[in-house]
Amino acid sequence: MSDTTQQNTEEPTHDIAASLRENSQHEVNKSLTDAARIEYFREMVRIRRFEERTLRAYQQGHIGGFLHLYIGQEAVAVGCVSLMGDDDHVITTYRDHGHALAVGMTMNECMAELYGKHTGCSKGKGGSMHFFAPDKNYWGGHGIVGGQTPLGAGIAFALKYQKKKGCCLCFMGDGATNQGPLYESLNLASLWDLPVIYVIENNGFSMGTSLGRHSIGTPLARRAEGFDIDWKVCYGHDIYEVRANISEAMKRAHEESRPTVLEINTYRYRGHSVSDADDTYRTKQEIQDYKDTKDPINLFRDHLLETGAADEETLKSINASAKEEAEQSAQFAEQSPFPPVSDIQTDVYWETDNPDEKVSEGTIFFNSIK
Repeated sequence: MSDTTQQNTEEPTHDIAASLRENSQHEVNKSLTDAARIEYFREMVRIRRFEERTLRAYQQGHIGGFLHLYIGQEAVAVGCVSLMGDDDHVITTYRDHGHALAVGMTMNECMAELYGKHTGCSKGKGGSMHFFAPDKNYWGGHGIVGGQTPLGAGIAFALKYQKKKGCCLCFMGDGATNQGPLYESLNLASLWDLPVIYVIENNGFSMGTSLGRHSIGTPLARRAEGFDIDWKVCYGHDIYEVRANISEAMKRAHEESRPTVLEINTYRYRGHSVSDADDTYRTKQEIQDYKDTKDPINLFRDHLLETGAADEETLKSINASAKEEAEQSAQFAEQSPFPPVSDIQTDVYWETDNPDEKVSEGTIFFNSIK
């Protein structure tokens, strides 16, 4: 086992179950109702069952291109999104399905997008890496590694400019922390006091390269010190711990208009994308060990049963419903139409979609082709 993997998957200094109970008493968690806790469980399960169904669809040849699964990281998206208010926004990387479902996008529109269908959230033009839902303050997945980080700063700038008490949660993987745009963004975020939270979902590998081989100086969040930005590291298998730490960062953003870098140690069970074998750069036993001890869904499930927040039948029903919803979304996608040829130029340039409000004097490239 590499040093990197040890760092990412080693046991916390205290018992995991005890840690979960302790974090449940954090200020932001202790007042949660049983109904709210069950809803978090439901959302995590929905993400996993959706991802499992997309894998099957990919293997059946229904999905083209890349498919980056979020299996194993569910508590991060659900925990962070659970604290969003009306003026809080999300922008993320290409591993975007979990965040999309967490903000309230439907399985139907997400699955249809994966199939390249016109009923998809991006009308079938974006695919796996480009889910969008502006009506839910969700500014999508981005295929360029680190490319979303300046946009996250821009969203935060807009919120500050409009004098709104909100923030932007800008998610990235550990590999993105070595991209230049992030550091330009950190500089401006600190210089201009922007309410942006850079969330590093450190799953231990940049594609197939372990942390110890792609980055020097850990934890990665410590790099924020060079920009006078507050930073912290926490574990992503405990939804309570995620909520506790993201709540502190959001409070800083809302009340002080200051950025934060939060590194969340998590783990993905599948390869970087489904075209990669799961165990090319790690052992099957390593993956199984994490599943056995730190699976976020199983941990929270056991906690709900232990505390009496839910019974076995309720949780089984949630799981069955999530499987059925995912299956129905695949059927919806299969039956949906592909985008019409007439739609090929829409949603490319704003002025071509709104010609009456065109203000530029140049010629739109597409319209110049005879």
